Amino acid sequence: MIFFLFRTQVFLILVTCLLFLPIYGRLSMSLISFSPSPSPEGTGEIVERSLVFDVRSFGAVGDGVSDDTQAFQLAWDTACRAEESRILLVPKGNVFMIQSTIFTGPCVSGLTFKVEGTIMPPDGPDSWPKNKSKKQWLVFYRINGLTMKGGGLIDGRGEKWWNLPCKPHKGINGTTLPGPCDSPVAIRFFMSSNLRIEGLKIKNSPKFHFRFEDCQNVHIEKLIIRSPALSPNTDGIHIENTNNVRIYNSLISNGDDCVSIGAGCYNVDIKNIKCGPSHGISIGSLGNYNSRACVWNITVSESVIKNSDNGVRIKTWQGGRGSVSMVTFESIHMDNVRNPIIIDQYYCPLKNCINQTSAVSVSNVSYSNIRGTYDFRSFPMRFACSDSVPCTDIMLSQVELFPSQQGHILTNPFCWNVYGTVSTLTTPPLLCLQAGPPLMLPQHDVVPCY
Repeated sequence: MIFFLFRTQVFLILVTCLLFLPIYGRLSMSLISFSPSPSPEGTGEIVERSLVFDVRSFGAVGDGVSDDTQAFQLAWDTACRAEESRILLVPKGNVFMIQSTIFTGPCVSGLTFKVEGTIMPPDGPDSWPKNKSKKQWLVFYRINGLTMKGGGLIDGRGEKWWNLPCKPHKGINGTTLPGPCDSPVAIRFFMSSNLRIEGLKIKNSPKFHFRFEDCQNVHIEKLIIRSPALSPNTDGIHIENTNNVRIYNSLISNGDDCVSIGAGCYNVDIKNIKCGPSHGISIGSLGNYNSRACVWNITVSESVIKNSDNGVRIKTWQGGRGSVSMVTFESIHMDNVRNPIIIDQYYCPLKNCINQTSAVSVSNVSYSNIRGTYDFRSFPMRFACSDSVPCTDIMLSQVELFPSQQGHILTNPFCWNVYGTVSTLTTPPLLCLQAGPPLMLPQHDVVPCY
């Protein structure tokens, strides 16, 4: 009898273990996804059905002095591999110093890079490690489905880079001096897709603040980008070979273009941007070194450009090929802007530029409801088109531009080899625009790129 009871108890224990072993195994596997050493703020816990990976749990100090690069890389690699929706957290109240680094994918989709604290690079070229690239700081490579957001700050610490002797504003009359000149782009996205950049503050990049290359499906919204008006080459957002881009509801003031659109870009919508001081919103420059450039289906609307060297601009080099077409500039207010409307097919910031016959063609460009004031030292409208490749299908309506300085008469627009239509009388009158298409079109490479 005793032996029978003993056998029964052993059997029950074995059955219980077999029943609960799968559950125990599943719990162990899920815990592996959590980051080690959870922080007091709950790193590794599920927040809104997302796993949170606090960079401090991977060794980041956040005192603004310690090198936190390795901790950020480890946090990224761990979050990138996690199978559930996850957040890489840069916590509030800390300043993290990071060297030039590349965050590499592909990752499981659904990763959020949340910046609540401050991120900054080493302070200037002398502090930059010699084995690190001086052309880029934070690079996101081959990422699909990344959201980058937060109420924190990305501080590029660019002043010492701007003061390199090679920079144009350091020499006499804008000349440059000998010496190393590479300066890092603050945030670069390369060969990535389905990106959302939202709510960030970024300032004082050594060069471009954001650069997108070979990307698609990019949504940018509610950014604040600031650097001094004389900080060289500090474009706010630069895109190149990138398509299906939306840039909305952002404030940008810097020392170069608020937004610059390079070769290979199409399906770009820019709306409600407060731009300036700056160099305006630009397509180009395109066609340098006799290259082929293709840009089409670009819209800029419902924006304000203030105290800037240019308004809405298309700039191409002589000798280039390709085309710019299907461009709309609509409902834009200009406030004390030099060159509010400009097409420049003779762009060349260098000395001794060579005249060349080929050019990137510019056609099907519409300007409507462009109003405000311009600096009397410049033309309110300037169309400097190529001798051999005229600008065609340039359309204007409801354009009213007045001198910002009182007592100055209206300046006549400038036109060269430009053809199009004016549907409503412009201010000042655009009498130099030639009606209709040109009698002869160039026979060489002006085939549309789409």
